[in-house]
Amino acid sequence: MQLPGNHSEVYKCWLRYAAVTDPASLEEYRKWCGELVSPATAGLVLESAVSELQQGMLSLIGVEPQRRSDPEASHYMLLGVGGQSGAIDEALSPLSDSSPDSYVLKTCSLNGRKCLLVAGKSERGALYAAFHLLRLMQMGSTLEDLDIQESPSNGLRMINQWDNMDGSIERGYAGQSIFYENNRIVGDLTRVKDYARLLSSTGINAISINNVNVHHYETMLITESQLPEVVRVAEVFREYGITTFLSINFASPIQVGNLPVADPLVEEVRMWWRKAASDIYRVIPDFGGFLVKADSESRPGPFTYGRNHIDGANMLAEALQPYGGIVIWRCFVYNCQQDWRDRSTDRARAAYDHFTPLDGGFHDNVILQIKNGPMDFQVREPVSPLFGALPSTHQMLELQIAQEYTGQARHVCYLVPQWKEVLEFDTFARGEGSEVAKVVSGTLFGSKLGGIAAVSNIGNDENWTGHVLAQANLYGFGRLSWNPQLTPEQIAREWIYLTFGTKPKVVEIILHILLNSWQTYENYTAPLGVGWMVNPNHHYGPNVDGYEYSRWGTYHFADRDGIGVDRTVKTGTGYTSQYHPPYAELYESLDTCPDELLLFFHHVPYSHKLHSGQTVIQHIYDTHFAGAEQAAGFLEKWLTLEGSIDAGQFENVRSRLQEQAQHALEWRDQINTYFFRKSGMADEHGRTIY
Repeated sequence: MQLPGNHSEVYKCWLRYAAVTDPASLEEYRKWCGELVSPATAGLVLESAVSELQQGMLSLIGVEPQRRSDPEASHYMLLGVGGQSGAIDEALSPLSDSSPDSYVLKTCSLNGRKCLLVAGKSERGALYAAFHLLRLMQMGSTLEDLDIQESPSNGLRMINQWDNMDGSIERGYAGQSIFYENNRIVGDLTRVKDYARLLSSTGINAISINNVNVHHYETMLITESQLPEVVRVAEVFREYGITTFLSINFASPIQVGNLPVADPLVEEVRMWWRKAASDIYRVIPDFGGFLVKADSESRPGPFTYGRNHIDGANMLAEALQPYGGIVIWRCFVYNCQQDWRDRSTDRARAAYDHFTPLDGGFHDNVILQIKNGPMDFQVREPVSPLFGALPSTHQMLELQIAQEYTGQARHVCYLVPQWKEVLEFDTFARGEGSEVAKVVSGTLFGSKLGGIAAVSNIGNDENWTGHVLAQANLYGFGRLSWNPQLTPEQIAREWIYLTFGTKPKVVEIILHILLNSWQTYENYTAPLGVGWMVNPNHHYGPNVDGYEYSRWGTYHFADRDGIGVDRTVKTGTGYTSQYHPPYAELYESLDTCPDELLLFFHHVPYSHKLHSGQTVIQHIYDTHFAGAEQAAGFLEKWLTLEGSIDAGQFENVRSRLQEQAQHALEWRDQINTYFFRKSGMADEHGRTIY
């Protein structure tokens, strides 16, 4: 394993393992961590745990634990899995009915010696326990009287790479791919291994390694010519308990199989997929399965042949079923050739309309992957009503760590608060208490499969994410998918301690920036749930009418009299009816619709009064002035940290915050001027609007 010490601070992210400087903590840690007892015949993942502990301790306390099969010191660490010792089995007994990824950290007395148990129900659980122990030590926690039991809320905790084999990354804002170059998998996988460490340390257990938009070269990944290269990548992730998936092209039987059709009900096509699955599992026996984008945004799918999503997904599921593989079928399906003249067409309705009639028809090894909102990863949109509408279908949540519509890693936008709101949203599918977190974990409907996936934000930039503060989103996704009960502040504090250290001033300033960044970004961009208002194609920067009246949809319908999309049952597209009561009624009514989503659900005059007492137009003016001031304030606060943190970290964030402050002014003036000219209504405070 490549030592983190060979890299800069920005490269190591939250696995810096910075030397402990507090004398009391150093003495305590050296007492407990000088000796590591573990099986001599450990498997791959347990060996990774051993390596991580040895490497971490050497960096943290200047002592590499001596590995032994039996203890000799008065204090020692015992690393292992269930079935290896009575002490481990006893410590794990409260977790007997939980996930195999569960683990314990516990101090106890064994045969006259003090023992720190680092144990999992499986080797993967033991690796998570090792990372947790190192996290505690980096945060300065005591190891005395530990009694921690952890079990993940979600079975699948997955990263979706949108990497292309030419080395580009769709919606990637941190350089080129670490997986591919020149239409081949890279020869040196050292950086992929470092990425596996980062992901595993937060609890990620699955990854799809190529873009859901599968083009020519990516289609070849499931063929015999490319599978040996995929094997190499899978071997790296396997060491860290991460299962490899591939995004597949539904038209592969035509493009690489020389068949005339890809019709899922044609036996030759079904046989082709069975042979493809057999070839994959022969060389990657723990292969996870297929991620599929079909019949969406011009991608091929079963619709071509008059079939439906059940036909397509179940064909693939049957091919994977003998090997334990699963199909993850994306629900991002809508008409991308819309006629803007037709006000009844509503992109927001699409996923629900497509998939609810199919509930109960998918095989047991199919999971539907549903975006957090009905549109496309906007800074603010309602939670997708499809959650809670599929009681007989496995489903998982899809988030986007890559900030496609939230600043593209050029602006700081800590997304954990947004994701937390999604997970806490009550669908009322089984009455009160039917939160999205329970839907996707499987507990609400008794599903055996479920979880959370997210589009990655990493590239080959030295700091992985382009903006150092964007690392918090990658870290936060892993932690939140493991435990949705964690608060955004808890996760942010953890990440800051691990990445920057524990100096109070540093912690509080970075915490302030992170926790206020989502609201700030929303303030100076799209108001009241409208979304979009970005430049087409690359999606960076203000363009109020960029997508308006286009084939992709219409998003604000602003004219001289008002703004917003009427999605009510009474006079609009009827989208509000897709929610269970009481949200169907709450969103339908102007009197009860939340301000932050008003323009998503209603078309109103600029003079309409919000619950806040402001008019819509004044809210637009005020928030955009405030957002620009807040962005400038982030830079001001950051500049006070010069000399208190690593110079590379400081300069990266300084330059990004400077750009954000300047760009927020552009957003402010573009949006305010547009609506001043549309409405003809002046700012109550007399500020300059051009």
